[in-house]
Amino acid sequence: MKPKQKPHPIPKLGRPARRAVLVVHVIASAGWLGLTLGLLALGTTAAGTGSAVTVESSVRAMKLFADWLLLPVAFLTLLSGLMLSLGTPWGLARHRWVYTKFWLTLATTTATVFALRPGVNSAVTAVAAGGPLPDAGDVLFGPVVSLSAYVFMTVISVLKPWGPTKRGRRLRAPARRGLQDA
Repeated sequence: MKPKQKPHPIPKLGRPARRAVLVVHVIASAGWLGLTLGLLALGTTAAGTGSAVTVESSVRAMKLFADWLLLPVAFLTLLSGLMLSLGTPWGLARHRWVYTKFWLTLATTTATVFALRPGVNSAVTAVAAGGPLPDAGDVLFGPVVSLSAYVFMTVISVLKPWGPTKRGRRLRAPARRGLQDA
């Protein structure tokens, strides 16, 4: 006789829903990566040119990206990733790579709100007042750190390194015992 298992508190996604959420997650993640590359290109242009007009155009374009595109794409990536982890057997805390991606996504979303956007806004304010770009770090640091994090998350999504967490091993053990008993 098999031991009775408790029902999972969060229902698992069916195949069509899982595939739809996965497509949304991949598109949002790729969009976030692309936006960050765009920010890096604009920041490099602003920091590396001597033309006041080019600096102003670059930081104003960065502000558009930061104010209107980054946060919705970041939150969509975070939400779709959370739905995938909780609605599939991967789980949120069952595999180290999923857990790492979740915390890095949360950290980069938070950094976008509290560091990248304010840095871009201060650069825009300084340039709009007729001054020079205050510091190249204001427009380069955020995109460089974000891009590094997104590339790393993409790599671990593909390679799925490190194996299960302690919780994942503990949850997997009863399932394996059930297969051996059958």
